[in-house]
Amino acid sequence: MAYIDIIKEKARSDRKTIVLPETTDKRTLIAAANIMAEGIANIIMVGNEEKIMDGAGWLEVDLDGANIIDPATTDKLDGYVELLYETRKSKGMTPEKAREVLLKDYLTFGVMMVKANDADGMVAGACHATADTLRPALQILKTAPGVKLVSGFFLLDVPDCKFGDKGTFLFADCGLNQDPTPEELAAIADTSAKSFKQLVGSKPIIAMLSHSTKGSAKHPLVDKVIEATRIAHEKYPHLLLDGELQTDAALVPQVAKSKAPGSEVAGKANVLIFPNLDCGNIGYKLVQRLAKAEAYGPMLQGISKPVNDLSRGCSWQDIVGVVALTAVQAQLA
Repeated sequence: MAYIDIIKEKARSDRKTIVLPETTDKRTLIAAANIMAEGIANIIMVGNEEKIMDGAGWLEVDLDGANIIDPATTDKLDGYVELLYETRKSKGMTPEKAREVLLKDYLTFGVMMVKANDADGMVAGACHATADTLRPALQILKTAPGVKLVSGFFLLDVPDCKFGDKGTFLFADCGLNQDPTPEELAAIADTSAKSFKQLVGSKPIIAMLSHSTKGSAKHPLVDKVIEATRIAHEKYPHLLLDGELQTDAALVPQVAKSKAPGSEVAGKANVLIFPNLDCGNIGYKLVQRLAKAEAYGPMLQGISKPVNDLSRGCSWQDIVGVVALTAVQAQLA
């Protein structure tokens, strides 16, 4: 059974309610119909019901089971206005501005539904930049207790792959933090381990990636990963983690024997922590496109409630997968 099929089974076992605010995007409409047909989640769609149903009719998909909420007509608007004002008034938010934002910005409206416990999670980003998707989530939902920072990860399921956890990997950070400090890299490793355990179920084996393995190169970029590894060992001693490791040393047992003998991680890693966002974003897209991996994300970790982003190049099947993962995150929240 493919990894995402296992996740869908978990989602069906305790069905959650997920908001899809990008209701002018045809992929979202097709995904919503399939999510409901598969019983993965209950769906809330934000927008004008007539326009949404017209789009569904044109696409010949069935959205009859969706709960469609129009910000302009819902009786919940006043409550959301007050909640947004109270949440952001220290940043200059006024009731008038809160109402204007909620009527115009469906992503913020969706996040407010999650904040108010009217939904368990939100998925967006098919037609919005990552910053536009994540900003309201970070501003309104905040970080979870005890978490240093929010980061983004991808789950990749690589076909016919003997590495990782039967071809399943977590890559981080691939979507949010551009140039994390050593302390931040260590924190990303810790939250990534928790996400991998929650969503995959196997023991996380974490490689702190670099262009160097165990001192093979000297450079400030290498020093950052070495320091991040030291901090992770000190602050999160429970983690099975090692670095600095080149990708082949992290994944391939034969290479690990020569480059990192004695490492408990080298040759076995299933969680890959990249030194910066350039590396993470480039790396996951190479694996997705060249190895034909299924890539789900960027998922958010460290936020108080699940809100997840999509690549603007996503398919409707990708949206279904991210909704299933978001539902499982909500089960574990």
